[in-house]
Amino acid sequence: MDTIFFDLDGTLSDPKIGITGSIQYALGKLDIPVPTQDELTWCIGPPLRASFVSLLGGEEHADRGVELYRERFGTVGLFENTLYDGIPAVLETLHASGRPLFVATSKPHVFADRIIDHFGLRSYFTRVFGSELDGTRVDKSDLLRYALNETDTDPARAIMIGDRKHDVIGAANNGIAAIGALYGYGGRSELTEAGAKHLVAAPGEIPALID
Repeated sequence: MDTIFFDLDGTLSDPKIGITGSIQYALGKLDIPVPTQDELTWCIGPPLRASFVSLLGGEEHADRGVELYRERFGTVGLFENTLYDGIPAVLETLHASGRPLFVATSKPHVFADRIIDHFGLRSYFTRVFGSELDGTRVDKSDLLRYALNETDTDPARAIMIGDRKHDVIGAANNGIAAIGALYGYGGRSELTEAGAKHLVAAPGEIPALID
């Protein structure tokens, strides 16, 4: 029986407004020119602090940027989020098949847990794996290694579903097969160049591909 790990942002839900809006808030507080939300979509998926290092041109104010981001995201931004069409039906199908389902996200689990509960998805998932607020396990390879150990899962019987290269590379580094979600924020070239051999254009394609 395959164990399935789902990324959160760009795979289960579309968090664009909440994430980009919270980055805009942080940059504004730092008196940095604020890009549009569309110009910030590249920040959806990768570890947040690394995105702030890039946005701010260095390490100096990156930690403060993350703090300011969380000021808004923790109260408003995490709810500016929508499930992708078909996700509840996909989870229902996979859960009914008896497959263990987990969330594996670089987002801190304190936020990821709240988002999963907000959308009423808790019953489908055995556990939500995420990073710590101090950055522990923010790297997808580290996160998936931890998840495999915690769940005593054979990586040869596991699948990672995600929309960014970090998901595919993290899976490969742990011997896990990966499915790339084209409907998210990575795109075909990013996912295939990272090594994804299986791609889905919509959530509804996932169960058949796994079968």
